[in-house]
Parts: sequence; C-alpha cells; structure tokens
Amino acid sequence: MPGAPAQPDMTTQPRPVYVIGAGPGGLAVAAALRARGVRAVVIEKSDRVATSWRGHYDRLHLHTTRRLSGLPGLRIPRRFGRWVSRDDVVRYLEKYAEHHELEIITGVEVTRIDRAPGGAEADGWTLHATGGRELAAAAVVVATGFNHTPATPDWPGAGTYTGRLLHASEYRDAAPFAGLDVLVVGVGNTGAEIAVDLTEGGGDRRRGRRGRGAADPGDRRAASVRLAVRTAPHIVRRSTAGWPAQRTGILVRRLPVRLVDRLGALVAKASVPDLSAYGLPRPTTGLYSRVREGAIPVQDVGLIDAVRARTVLPVAAVESFDGAEVVLADGSRIAPDAVIAATGYRRALEGLVGHLDVLDGRGRPLARAGRSPVSAPGLYFTGFTNPISGMLRELALDAEKIAKTLPRHLS
Repeated sequence: MPGAPAQPDMTTQPRPVYVIGAGPGGLAVAAALRARGVRAVVIEKSDRVATSWRGHYDRLHLHTTRRLSGLPGLRIPRRFGRWVSRDDVVRYLEKYAEHHELEIITGVEVTRIDRAPGGAEADGWTLHATGGRELAAAAVVVATGFNHTPATPDWPGAGTYTGRLLHASEYRDAAPFAGLDVLVVGVGNTGAEIAVDLTEGGGDRRRGRRGRGAADPGDRRAASVRLAVRTAPHIVRRSTAGWPAQRTGILVRRLPVRLVDRLGALVAKASVPDLSAYGLPRPTTGLYSRVREGAIPVQDVGLIDAVRARTVLPVAAVESFDGAEVVLADGSRIAPDAVIAATGYRRALEGLVGHLDVLDGRGRPLARAGRSPVSAPGLYFTGFTNPISGMLRELALDAEKIAKTLPRHLS
C-alpha cells in the first residue's frame, strides 16, 4: 500500500526493546525504532493508547501548532486545525499506532526494572510486571510521562474542609461548578485555562469561546472564580500577527539565559498589559530563568481578558484550610464552595528505577535527549522535561535520537 511503513524482519530479535507507556513519547520511540528494523514492544498499563490525553479537561487544545507537533512518520491531519483539540490529539495517536503497526500490550503495568542476571551490558534488563510477569528486554525506554501522578500540597487542615477539594486532573468541564464560588490554586497553563473555562461555562471547543451575553439555555458559569497565585507568572500571547510563541521558543532556547530574559521582558511590555492593578503583577525574575527552573510561561487563551474584566480574581497563595474557609498567605480568609488544585504532577519514577541511581534529587532522569545514564547503558528516558519549544516536538526529536543510539546495546 502506498505510504505504508516498511515491514522489517524482526524474527531474529528474541529479546525486544520494551517501551513503557503508550502516550506520544512511547509511540514515537516505538515507530522510530521499527523504522530501523528494531523490534519494539510498547507496554501500557491501561486498556488503550493515549490514556492521559483522554483524561484532560474538555476545553484543552495544544498550545503548539499542528505543523510543529507531529510525531515521526505521520503528520497531524490539516483538518484538525492549527491548534489541535484534545479529542483530535487522541484520534491522531490512535491513527499513529495503527499506521506504524506498532506492537502494543495493554493492561500490563511494569512496576520495577532490574539489570538482568549477569550484570553485563549485553545481558539487558528484566522488567517486573503485574501478574508476576518477568520480561527480558535487550533495552528499555521509559516513557511514562511528565504528568504522571497528581501532586496536591499537604495543606494544614485540608481534611477539615467542608467544600469540594479536587486536583485539576479530575476537572472535565464547568458544568458541576455552575453557580458556585470556586478557587483555582496554581497559575500555570492548566490553572489559568481552567479558571477561564469556569468563567465562560465551557462553550464550543472547536469554534471558540461563547461570547459574553450570548443566549445560553443552561448557564454553566461559576458564580465567582478566584485564582490563587504564589509566584507571578510570565504570560505570553499564543500567537502574535500569525507568529506562534512556540517558534520563538525554538529560536531562543540555545541563546544565553540573560539575553533571553531581557528580550522576554521587552516583548512582554509591548504585547501583554500590566495587570498589577488587578492583583497579577509582572514577575520579578526573567522568563528564561524561570523556564530553566521548570516554570513554563502561561500562554494566554483568555486569562488576560478575564483578569481585566474581573471575572477571574487573583488572590494570595493558599496557606491552610479551616473548616469551610481557606486561609491565604496574606492572612485573609475566603469560603469557596470548591477548590481545584492545579498544582502539578510528580514523575513517580522512584519505584520503577529509583534503585538504579539514575534519578537526580528531584526525581528526574539524569540522562536525557537520547542518552543512557552512564551507570545504566541500554536504559533510556523520554518525555521528562517541559521544554519551551513544545513537548510533542521534543518527543519527536528524542525518538529519533534514541532510535539512532539504542541499537548499539542490542545483543
């Protein structure tokens, strides 16, 4: 069939490369390896691919462009538009696995990776999985994802809170919060977008936001939305005069940090209004300095307008809970009906590989960008950074790097 991937001979590879995780990173690596004639078996603990994407909130669209978000060997269809919706990302990943005829095992969770008996590099790895399985691998790629395990702060008194407390991973749409006072904690991209979604009551995700004052037979907007801010974020326009912020991120990521910080400050003053009077001041640290610390800028998909219209009200960070009340860092107290913690995720790699001395003090892999840790040749990681140039783009690049270097570990 024209355009179909080649069918490599894998019958001489009794020990495959195991790829853990059937999200975009795992699928991309498996496809890149297969294109080089390497048998790669993807292991996924859920019952289908792209599980994490299926669980994201309804409003979500990629903040990166369609052209710069495709994985190796298959472009994202043009009909999905410039900013691809959550549902279309899932459709693309399903099609990607089918197009590349990937070998995927679902419903099996790998709980621990050990060096194979013998200890030599050529001996490979042993994967311990559910059901008492032990899988022999020539090499392993861990692609369990940057956003793996929801992380909620251990707030004093949280157990006494009489309202609804949930992590952002549980949020789907605004309907359950219609008419309620809601506090969103965390002003990253997820928190900012959920806050805006609550003020707008959802709306048509494909055609854009429902206009203020438009007829709506069932108003699903929250009565009030507060956004708890510990550190003022950098806010950037997703696109300016047709030029996406992602392309700027690609261009500047190799430049000196101080230079990018200065450029970022100039761009912000020219394109983003000062929201200090509304409780959201400009950050005091540089944009790229924050990126290097792991804080990606907030891409504006309505937050600026919502803050200026005072439909989203920035407040101080959460310090504790006291029954129906939330105590803020400035000493004030509020009594929201619900609190949504957009407080990030943990990589949760400790149980899987923590005993192999391949993680840093923050639980992140020591080796990235297609390299194995010196102490663990044949063990690779992908998708454990949050790059300014776009996660899917970097996953695609990582996949090609891994596929180029991994074969030397095969016996």
